[in-house]
Amino acid sequence: MRIHIATDHAGLEFSTQLQHHLAGQGHEVVDHGPVEYDPVDDYPSFCIRAAQAVVDDRARGVDALGVVFGGSGNGEQIAANKVAGVRAALVWSIATAELAREHNDANVIAIGARQHAFGDVVSFIDRFVQTPFSGDERHVRRIAQIAAYEADGSLEPDPRAN
Repeated sequence: MRIHIATDHAGLEFSTQLQHHLAGQGHEVVDHGPVEYDPVDDYPSFCIRAAQAVVDDRARGVDALGVVFGGSGNGEQIAANKVAGVRAALVWSIATAELAREHNDANVIAIGARQHAFGDVVSFIDRFVQTPFSGDERHVRRIAQIAAYEADGSLEPDPRAN
């Protein structure tokens, strides 16, 4: 599998370690930056490039996922979710990593590098990568509703409307 990674200064050390871990598992890792520590860098461009690469790869039939890091993971998740076709989930446990894939078919995860030990981060990412989407009808339906809104702003009718 191809895994696209991006971070900011807060996640740079994790990113480097994670790239070695994932490559050791046979994954092709693509680093979208940064390449050196800069305490005032701006993560949006790094994360957006990684998210766009995931979408582009998947459109070409390449099995790809993304991982974005920051101090909390919040801003990185927000940036990644600006890319059409990305479903980025903030992950903070094994359960959230698994549910992101099973229920939401998330294709990018965001993790707070300052919130977890590296061993925990690896376990979250490994679970995310290993967990397939369930394909349950209710999850497919919900993802389709999100995609429809993303595409043209359409929503299901409000049942409270008269």
